[in-house]
Amino acid sequence: MALRQFYNEIRGMKVKEIPNYVKPKLSIDYVKKSIQRGLDNYHAKYIETDSFEPVYHIFIGGMIFSYLVALPNERRHLEHKRHAKEHGGH
Repeated sequence: MALRQFYNEIRGMKVKEIPNYVKPKLSIDYVKKSIQRGLDNYHAKYIETDSFEPVYHIFIGGMIFSYLVALPNERRHLEHKRHAKEHGGH
């Protein structure tokens, strides 16, 4: 959604105008305000309404995090298995 909105905003601009439009959006203050606005929207949508969805978000985030933490070890294991198979191992 945000990318679509951004595209619609810059669609009518000339190429030379885009850097001047994008540059202020990359400042630290703008990023902080955007994150704060997102957290406020999340709080209003889920926390204030006593929704159960934040629990699901935590569970899904935990699963994704554990997968990403285990991924390097799993890749090493699969690479070792492939190497052993190429060199006559089991």
